[in-house]
Amino acid sequence: MKGQMCWLSKFGNDGEKILHLRFNNFEAWTPYTAMPKYSVPDYKDMPDGSKGWATFQKLLRDGWKLVPCETRYTTSRASNFPPEQMAS
Repeated sequence: MKGQMCWLSKFGNDGEKILHLRFNNFEAWTPYTAMPKYSVPDYKDMPDGSKGWATFQKLLRDGWKLVPCETRYTTSRASNFPPEQMAS
């Protein structure tokens, strides 16, 4: 598997969902825009389309997998663990 993709809100649990990427289960999700090596420009003729749709299509063809996302986990690079695990 080359990498994993997931649709997460830009800011926590609310708001527009954009494509996020990572390579391993233990890594935090990163917005596709922060990974220029893998992202491609969004479709200009679809201004209201999903952010990352063009990148999603490209990476899916390249062997990346779409995985379900647990949105209660953080999407920062610092950690991707549930809050109860962070306390211990």
